[in-house]
Amino acid sequence: MTFDRLAARARALPPIVADLLVVAVVGVFTTADAAVNEPGYRQADALTWALLVVSLAALACRRRWPVPVVCVTGAACAGWALHGHIGELLNLPVIVALYTVAVLGDRRRTLWTGVIAATVSGAVALKVGRDVVNPQGLPVLEMVWPLVPLLLGEVVRTRRELLAEYAARAARAEEDREREAARRVRQERARVAREIHDILAHTVSAMTVQAGVALDALDTAPEVSRQAMTQVRASGKEAVRDLRATLSVLRAAESTAPAPRLDQLDELVAGVEAGGVRVSLRRDTGDAALPAVVEATAYRIVQEALTNVVKHSAARHAAVSVTRDATRLTVEVVDDGPPVRPPAASSAAPPDDRGFGLIGMRERAVAVGGGVRYGPVPGGGFRVRAELPTEGAPS
Repeated sequence: MTFDRLAARARALPPIVADLLVVAVVGVFTTADAAVNEPGYRQADALTWALLVVSLAALACRRRWPVPVVCVTGAACAGWALHGHIGELLNLPVIVALYTVAVLGDRRRTLWTGVIAATVSGAVALKVGRDVVNPQGLPVLEMVWPLVPLLLGEVVRTRRELLAEYAARAARAEEDREREAARRVRQERARVAREIHDILAHTVSAMTVQAGVALDALDTAPEVSRQAMTQVRASGKEAVRDLRATLSVLRAAESTAPAPRLDQLDELVAGVEAGGVRVSLRRDTGDAALPAVVEATAYRIVQEALTNVVKHSAARHAAVSVTRDATRLTVEVVDDGPPVRPPAASSAAPPDDRGFGLIGMRERAVAVGGGVRYGPVPGGGFRVRAELPTEGAPS
């Protein structure tokens, strides 16, 4: 976790600051190595320090011109070797430059850079000869070390590309879920409209015609008027029966009890607390009566929000606030669950997932002229806030 925090802070630095820090760190180690050479070999002189200054200056531009920086730092490293200066860390600037070429480029450029760097390094090793450092197979070893930073940069770049692809897939999956949720809402609305139209359109039209006949015959033919009104009553009963049956199917297992009121929130909270979530309730709605539809909407929003807390978060506590001012009723439900993370790219939300509950809350609020806002709370948790007008609400 400490390394992750340090890496996150380093990535948050401005690019120029990060580059200067890299130059400073590389400069400390390279300068220390350049200052002291192996006994019996050429010690540091003006050319040594000039090559060091050129390498560090070029390294500051590694993001903008990575390939030219590799050429400059590589030439400086070769110059030290050909000049007779030996050091374990004199190739550190070119190592950083090679890593930058790989991490900011593509595989083709990394491959060509590796081939050229290995060839040049082997040629310099052959030119310098075995009298500098005498292991067997020195040219082969010198051809291998430039490939190490290139390989590391290639791994880092590939990992970043994979993470970016995963993030893009997750974003596309979230967009697909939102589109699917909107499509299902539209589809359900259309289905309800078709059901209501099929039940009421013909019956109400017939009732209108029969009522017109009854009205016309009221004075001249009372018996005809009575028959017409009898038919109107029968058609009305049939429409009510069919409508009730349709609504019972649409509502599925919903209760047919009267619309819930805010004074029933205590029972709702008690049921949630029985499931292991502690709920604090604040209710301040004044003495004046609220429109029944507003009370029912507020109750349903609290109910759905607490259901989401129980089903979709690991919260141990939730706070419910229902307050009223001069023109509106404000409903807020906040839980203390863990921070909300983006869904995995491969996850598939079930049809009854949290998103549809939030859509339902929004639809209820809009139906009475209000609105709902929801989202994660900084530091962890989730908040649902609804504002419902108390004046001019639909009856």
